[in-house]
Amino acid sequence: MLIATVAVGLAIGLLMGVLGGGGGVLTVPVLVYLLGESPQEATTASLVIVGVTAVVGALSRWRSGGVRLRTGAAMAALGVPAAYAGTAVNQRLDPQVLLLAFAALLLVVAGALLAGTRRGPAAGHAPGPGGPVTVRGRRTAAALLPLVPAAVAIGFLTGLLGVGGGFLVVPALVLVLRMPMPTAIGTSLLVIALNSAASLVARAGTAEVDWSLVVPFTLAAVLATTFGRRVGARFSADALTRAFAVLLVAVAGLVAAQSLLAG
Repeated sequence: MLIATVAVGLAIGLLMGVLGGGGGVLTVPVLVYLLGESPQEATTASLVIVGVTAVVGALSRWRSGGVRLRTGAAMAALGVPAAYAGTAVNQRLDPQVLLLAFAALLLVVAGALLAGTRRGPAAGHAPGPGGPVTVRGRRTAAALLPLVPAAVAIGFLTGLLGVGGGFLVVPALVLVLRMPMPTAIGTSLLVIALNSAASLVARAGTAEVDWSLVVPFTLAAVLATTFGRRVGARFSADALTRAFAVLLVAVAGLVAAQSLLAG
């Protein structure tokens, strides 16, 4: 079991590193179908894995100035109450319904990734006539107002399904605040880490975590993420993203079929 856990952790981390995020959405299906976790246990374990990976990534980018602390903290403040709500729903949902919801999320992520490739590389910087938006002082609330729906949605999904949600946070930061893509990714990691921590606190005392599975999985994912960044730099980002989107659609179909047959 240890070898299998490390192997899938390496695979997930490699995907996250190659794609700059997104691979974490496969954590729950992997935990359920390959490692034998229940859906509720898998979403809790995923919070630990995704949260720790996000913390490591955010710290590495923060040292080089790639994280907007105020923006990330503000988005997390909006998302934390929603994360508690999502956790409450998670604990009451039938496991098969939870997996069907996850299958639907995989399709949404696949669509978002494909939409990003159609926008092209220029969308990653989203330059505007007024230049980058600076979020400071009195302008903070007004500038972040368009981000409220995304922040709340990500908080809820984190609590409900144990996902990070970078696929939604990053485009929101780029398009609304005209934030450079590397900074948006770093800030998104901060949001993911804080939302994951809030969701874990909400589950304290009720959820069970198999640490013998989670610890090696997490360590393998973190290590592979670093290596994945180097691998990803050698290939076309659009081609990799499209291939990953196809994989997500296939996994979504498998999860949905298994859930419907089990129901």
